[in-house]
Amino acid sequence: MERVRIAELKDQLSKYLRAAEAGASYEVTDRDRPIARIVPVQAQPPVVIRPARKPFAAIRDRIYPPVALERDIVELLLEERQDR
Repeated sequence: MERVRIAELKDQLSKYLRAAEAGASYEVTDRDRPIARIVPVQAQPPVVIRPARKPFAAIRDRIYPPVALERDIVELLLEERQDR
């Protein structure tokens, strides 16, 4: 990893960013003390969008039974909020 001083980085920022984009890594120093690193971004895997198994119209009017809880939902909410 190559070292670069802050002043040099400021003067030639575009050069160092293009090099980082190409795979180079830099350690930024302030008075010979490392303070930061410039490293290339790792490529993210592409997002895969899968089509729905059923069209929304097939499930739009479905009615679900109410949930039967042992405790009141308001009590649970207040209990959760007490920790904040």
